[in-house]
Amino acid sequence: MFYGGSTVYSVFLWRKGFRRDEWVNYLLLAAGVALHTLAMTKRGLTLHSCPVNNLYEATTFLLWALGLACLVYSLLPRFKFLGAFTAPVLFTVGVFALMPSLDPAHGAKPEFSGALRSLHAATILQSYGAFGLAAVAAGMFLMQQHDLKVHKLRAMLSLLPSIQRLELITTRLVVVGFGLLTIGLAAGSQLPRKDGAAYFSDPKVVWSALLWLVYLELLVAHRFFGRSSRRFAAGVLLAFAFLLLTFGLTNRFSPLHQNNPPTATNQVGRATPAVAPVSVPRSLSPATNQ
Repeated sequence: MFYGGSTVYSVFLWRKGFRRDEWVNYLLLAAGVALHTLAMTKRGLTLHSCPVNNLYEATTFLLWALGLACLVYSLLPRFKFLGAFTAPVLFTVGVFALMPSLDPAHGAKPEFSGALRSLHAATILQSYGAFGLAAVAAGMFLMQQHDLKVHKLRAMLSLLPSIQRLELITTRLVVVGFGLLTIGLAAGSQLPRKDGAAYFSDPKVVWSALLWLVYLELLVAHRFFGRSSRRFAAGVLLAFAFLLLTFGLTNRFSPLHQNNPPTATNQVGRATPAVAPVSVPRSLSPATNQ
């Protein structure tokens, strides 16, 4: 509800051209992130592990990292309007995460347990949050550049940061996200897996490696091959849009990221399905016959 209120208020900030220094939107986002943090903490204490065991928990962790980073950056001078670009993402993806099918209650043991698994999950999802904040900054950059070309007066009166500062913060956020993604992929390769389960052929891992290559290409082309700032910002936006649209799909088809119910194991070591106890009618029990 707080993320939705912040999204509605952001519409008014957009219509005003960001010419007023507003703290209402920041307070709405802060209240939402506070409740978000409380919910994740309670769920993590219940599971005794980092709450990233299914698609719902992974999505909420991603949104939490994005919201927390937005609050920190919004405290910097001339970055108070960052929340107006972040709130719509938090609200729309948060509504998607509330779908019941994303949080099945099958009673399986949490998949991510232990320091290495938590490191893998946390760094991967925090990298997505950094990429999301970089996309927000890239959107602000494109808006400022457009105003400088078409609406010069509105650009001069706006309280948004300069395009030079926005370009710098976008680049730094992509570098941070790229580093976190690299650590997460390296930690995931060291996790124990089932017999015959290959790490680098898993659909989720292939998708993550593709993201790694995309962001590597964006950084190298911008820093060393003279790609324009506008094309770099547009590429960051498109890359994060691709991440959001395909994140759930890759999770669904990834064998390494599915929580399967535990099965009983016989003496030979092969998994056998659990058999429900059969109730014997009273008339056929040995005690009754005797």
